[in-house]
Amino acid sequence: QVQLVESGGGLVQPGGSLRLSCAASGDTLSITGMGWYRQTPGEQRELVARNTSNIIIYADSVKGRFSISRNSTKNTVYLQMNNLKPEDTAVYYCHAHTVGHFPPLFHSEYWGQGTQVIVSS
Repeated sequence: QVQLVESGGGLVQPGGSLRLSCAASGDTLSITGMGWYRQTPGEQRELVARNTSNIIIYADSVKGRFSISRNSTKNTVYLQMNNLKPEDTAVYYCHAHTVGHFPPLFHSEYWGQGTQVIVSS
């Protein structure tokens, strides 16, 4: 079992920056990948960035502005968001994928509670 807690959201002006944090607890050794997703009302949840097996993928809309990183000691993943735009406004969710330590090696997904990001002047 893995628990994810996001923090760092808030209100920021266009062009500003925010740093989101996601603290993982529980069986963190089972985590094979972590990432960030976001969702706005009436829209499907979309991938922002992910790190799976040390392969990092960014959505085209955030490439060059956002960066994902991890502090293994603290079991925390970060999303540094620079040059924020109004269209970045959304609830941001931390996501983790895990695999069991023993056969049948079940795969599971976990989500944080979400943190609101509002980009507005």
